[in-house]
Amino acid sequence: MLTLFHTDGCHLCEQAWTLVEQAGMAAQTRRCDILEEEAWLEAYRVRIPVLQDSAGRELGWPFTLGELQGWLVQG
Repeated sequence: MLTLFHTDGCHLCEQAWTLVEQAGMAAQTRRCDILEEEAWLEAYRVRIPVLQDSAGRELGWPFTLGELQGWLVQG
């Protein structure tokens, strides 16, 4: 399971989501708007979009489809 930390209206977040879809991971990815939790806002305010896996590893923007796929394989 992956988590994409994002916020509405963030064009970079939309680009990251497109890459998640292209990687075939959309069904295994939950999207969390950082405005919904104060801790998320503090942690990711200037870093979104950020992908996090179930082990807590993070992949911060910018990343390409190839980098995302490599990160997924390493996990």
